[in-house]
Amino acid sequence: MLEEAKIRTQILQQKMREKSIRKAVFTDESSIAYLAGFWGYLGIEFGRPTMLVVDADEAPVVVTPLMESEMVREMTWVEDIRVWEDAGQRSWARVLSEIVGENPQSLWIERNHIPAIVRNFLDDSYADTKLQDISPVLGEQRVIKTPFEIDVMKQAGLIAQAMMAAAHNSLAEGAHEYESAIAVIEAGSREAAKFLTDRGWDRFVSPMIHNLQILQSGADTSMVHRRASVKAYEKYDPVYFCFCNMVQFKQYKLGFDRMFHVGAVTDEAARVQEAAIAAQQAAIASIRPGVLAEDVAAAANAVYQQRGYETGYRTGRSIGVAYLEAPELKAGDTTPLQTGMTFAVDGGISIDGATAGRIGDSIVVTDDGFDYFTNYPREILLSHG
Repeated sequence: MLEEAKIRTQILQQKMREKSIRKAVFTDESSIAYLAGFWGYLGIEFGRPTMLVVDADEAPVVVTPLMESEMVREMTWVEDIRVWEDAGQRSWARVLSEIVGENPQSLWIERNHIPAIVRNFLDDSYADTKLQDISPVLGEQRVIKTPFEIDVMKQAGLIAQAMMAAAHNSLAEGAHEYESAIAVIEAGSREAAKFLTDRGWDRFVSPMIHNLQILQSGADTSMVHRRASVKAYEKYDPVYFCFCNMVQFKQYKLGFDRMFHVGAVTDEAARVQEAAIAAQQAAIASIRPGVLAEDVAAAANAVYQQRGYETGYRTGRSIGVAYLEAPELKAGDTTPLQTGMTFAVDGGISIDGATAGRIGDSIVVTDDGFDYFTNYPREILLSHG
């Protein structure tokens, strides 16, 4: 992992030299993980900025709170670690100023991801410095995944499948949504642990699946992103599981959704779910190098229209170390697909206050089409109990 991260940083530095970019400050956790190989567990929400400063010609510098520094030194390949303290003269602002220097002509930042307190400091302290956006430069580099990244995402897919099987097995009349969420977390954590050791860099990677489970049942399935509650399942209930904020392994995040029905499925619910599956499969079948991103979405939208449904959802999004990367599978995105791109591809229909149809998988574009990262039956799914 660390050698891979080091190579990525060297590639970025070469791109910076080509574009005459002198220095960039990275503040987004996914970018820092991608380039430096580490991530923290106490972030900016605790008032503690962690930053990676990349110079086109010099070694990169990590800026981190003193309390995090021991772990950071063990997790990253970057040798220059500058620490700051909560009280006293050694503030993060002073450390950053020392690295940036006085009155640089320009400074590159992640414009849409920089924390407000860091942006405010830069605006106040470097009023004459032009702040430019480094995100497109790094984003272009992240579009195509390396074989190493694809292998990690395959492991994440196996973890996701264990989670979905546990979700399926948890369903029965009278069982509760939160009990399903507990089952998902346990199954995913146990599966993730199989890919880890307690040595070296691995020992800092937690197998624990976390975040609030997106789960709706009954008429609430139309709400898309409600979290698991104490609601008990009833016969005929549709039950929707979304793992888009749950499946992440070594910082790589997948999308994976399935809809189940408790005991039996009503005719209306079956029609809606079958349409969602057909739309998703039409989109996935169109994926191959050279196809435009918007044309994949058009394949799904044609199915919705044929079956008398409308949807306001995009058909898919790029996946990687961030929850949302570029390009997206939606109208207006004319990016040609390339081998090594990775996507979450969805089918989604909501019937407000009644039911929904949803399915989602993660895939990688290959030379002759695509391969799935996630696998679970793509059909009407009934509870086992």
